[in-house]
Amino acid sequence: MPIFLDVHKVPFTEANLRELCQSPPDEFGVLHVNLFYNKEAKICFCLLHAPDLDAVEKHHKKVNIECEWITEVTNIVNEGYIENQIRRANEKSSSATITAPQ
Repeated sequence: MPIFLDVHKVPFTEANLRELCQSPPDEFGVLHVNLFYNKEAKICFCLLHAPDLDAVEKHHKKVNIECEWITEVTNIVNEGYIENQIRRANEKSSSATITAPQ
């Protein structure tokens, strides 16, 4: 399925955006892959899986969001970055001391 990137103002809270990222595809087949949010500017960059551009436009129109732009993109993942983040998280969790109740 194609991937689209869009940008728009956000009338929602950060908590609402986090919830969106966990939501299943909507009735237009649009699924949030990732959201990049600037709280001060209230701007959101959305990375979406969608059947086509029309579905992305309908997805936003449903909640009265007007995108500044929408473009189809190719997602190139930096595997090294992801592996490094996983390694750091594992190091943090393994260094945590757990004390059993007495």
